[in-house]
Amino acid sequence: MAKIKIKQVRSTINRPKDQKATIEALGFKKLNQVVEHENTPQIQGMINKVSHLIEVVD
Repeated sequence: MAKIKIKQVRSTINRPKDQKATIEALGFKKLNQVVEHENTPQIQGMINKVSHLIEVVD
């Protein structure tokens, strides 16, 4: 399975609880942090849910 790197570029302040929980579940602890995950349908769904807060890094 391919790996995908994602970076948190926007804060979760004043965001709904479900979006904050998704960011935390993806493994983000602070802003501008880059995490790497397997490219699975579950991870893709999480990325789509908070796409306005993160970006995919090559």
